[in-house]
Amino acid sequence: MSQQPAQTISGRLILLIKAGYWLALLIIAAMVMASFILLQQMMAAQRHDDTLLNIVGMQKTLSQRIVFLANAAGAASRNQQPALVTAFKQATAEFERNYDLLLERVVADPASPARFDPKSVESVLFAKPFHLDYFSVGLIANGQRLVSAFESRLGMADNGGYKGGGERVNLDASIANATLSGYAALGQRISAHADARSETLLDLHRTLFYTTIGVIVLVALFIFRPMSNAILRKTHELIDARNSMAFIAVHDGLTGLHNRTFLTDHFDTLIKGAQRRRERLAAVHLDLDRFKQINDTLGHAAGDYVLVVTAQRMRDSCRASDLCVRLGSDEFVMILNGAGGTEDINMVARRVLTQINEPIVFRGTTILPGASAGVAVYPVDADNAQDLLVHADLALHSAKKQSGGSLSFFSEELRHELDYRKRLEHDIRIAIAEKAFQVYFQPQVSLSNGTIGGIEALVRWKHAERGMIAPGEFIPVAEKCGLMPAIGRIVIAKAISEAAEWNRTGVAFGRLAVNVSGSELREPDFDAFLFGALEKTGLPPQKLSLEIVESVILDDEKTGIAAKLRHIRAAGVHLELDDFGTGYASLSHVNPNEIDRLKIDRRFVQNINENDDNTKIVRAITELARGLGISIVAEGAETEAELDSLMAIGCDQVQGYSIAFPMPQDTAREWLVARAPKKARLTVLRGSRA
Repeated sequence: MSQQPAQTISGRLILLIKAGYWLALLIIAAMVMASFILLQQMMAAQRHDDTLLNIVGMQKTLSQRIVFLANAAGAASRNQQPALVTAFKQATAEFERNYDLLLERVVADPASPARFDPKSVESVLFAKPFHLDYFSVGLIANGQRLVSAFESRLGMADNGGYKGGGERVNLDASIANATLSGYAALGQRISAHADARSETLLDLHRTLFYTTIGVIVLVALFIFRPMSNAILRKTHELIDARNSMAFIAVHDGLTGLHNRTFLTDHFDTLIKGAQRRRERLAAVHLDLDRFKQINDTLGHAAGDYVLVVTAQRMRDSCRASDLCVRLGSDEFVMILNGAGGTEDINMVARRVLTQINEPIVFRGTTILPGASAGVAVYPVDADNAQDLLVHADLALHSAKKQSGGSLSFFSEELRHELDYRKRLEHDIRIAIAEKAFQVYFQPQVSLSNGTIGGIEALVRWKHAERGMIAPGEFIPVAEKCGLMPAIGRIVIAKAISEAAEWNRTGVAFGRLAVNVSGSELREPDFDAFLFGALEKTGLPPQKLSLEIVESVILDDEKTGIAAKLRHIRAAGVHLELDDFGTGYASLSHVNPNEIDRLKIDRRFVQNINENDDNTKIVRAITELARGLGISIVAEGAETEAELDSLMAIGCDQVQGYSIAFPMPQDTAREWLVARAPKKARLTVLRGSRA
């Protein structure tokens, strides 16, 4: 199944799970909301019924109190009557208010047909046998008349009191009893209605509850169960993906060996284990001698195959307790636990090298990879992981200086060399901060007419204590510790600044050539820095050349260097292929649309007058460049005989000690001015006029 349909199916599954999830939530939320509303209704109805029953109970009590106070006021002495009359009046008024409130709460209509229903509240209020409304109103009216009569007798009335006959102010106990019976019946009717309503709501709530349970069961069966299965399946996939990522995080994706990250995280633990067991531990740093040549000539597929076979041979030749690691590119490390003595380590390391150096057949082609190794031993050479790896790497470099497939152990001599490199690296960092690197210039001239075709900028470093340090001594250290881009920018800025000054003052120098390494070109802002330096100094781009070696452009499409070089060349800056003839893919990059000039490496120029092979090589390169329309310059010419041979071949432009040594800027300026073509001087002739 292709990736796109798989992503579509996965997207649909996720959409279905989300839709089911939200549908289930909506259904359950609707059921819960309905239950909540019903419960609220039940509570509201219960409060309403409790209020009515409280009013009914108070009315029953007040009806009896009114009768009692009326009789007590009539039988009391004149001194006691005022207090009793006041209480009687308050009871009557409260009874009236409660009755009005009762009628408002029950919303009873005297004309409603419900008054004929013996089970209704209206039948109690407005129909026989209770006629509660009639008796309540009558009780209130008689009570008010009696209160008025009492107040009139006692002189308590402001308006003269009751004016009617005394027979009308009697409060019959039968009215109070009828009222009491009516309110008792009303309370029963209200309670019956409340019970019926509660039972109905409870039945509805019960039905809703069971329905909710049923919906939840259905949702669990038809929504959440498939959803949980899908989630479980995805969880297993995520666990597998996490395990794969965890494996990839500590293993090399190509060879399957552990990677640098794993070694960094676990090396200290291995050393502590060796320390606890009082055993030796050996770090064997391996490197393929001809891996770059394999990549360049046979392609990256062949290089990858060689790496895979090398890793498998390492696994086959070591013990289960040993650790095999790929650091990157063609570098490997073996950690030998319980390594034993030096002879034991030497035997294991040489067995591994012998196995790795066996020929490899790739698509019918036999490859001889070759490998060198450096060994450092804990605790003899170092007592920590970092130093042990550094010492093994230093031993590897010592082995590579010997013949291919060599093995070298770390030694005191190498320790002194490492200390020197550390001091040198420290001094390089200080020199970068102080911009102490100087620029020397070496001219390139024409053999036929002596004109200056260009001048190359070369880095020089004069140490405050050790004097001049050769570029071959500090440049490899700078490249190893990643300081070369910073040094390159110092040299480029100073060289462009000096060339711009020459250009402004009319000093002819052809083109300024500066060497640029791959690490410099891989800097994201290199082209911006270069254009900024040209713009700041005013040097035209056409007066500048960048010298690059073949190894820089072999993988240029991967690193983005190709696009950067095209951008730089489109701005007018020239490109030169340096050390031509020493790489493995030279002809594929000799393109007049990309390269402006070739520089023949000095090893082909030296002793060219005595070496017929070098003569043939230089002649072939010269004719190739001439046929493609690319200019050419030979570097390293040191004798008159070599110059004569180059002239005879047709290589006109040369650079070397026979022409001029690299010179500091002031000396170079004087050299250029001294060899500039002399301008013709105009002589004015004076004579008599005719």
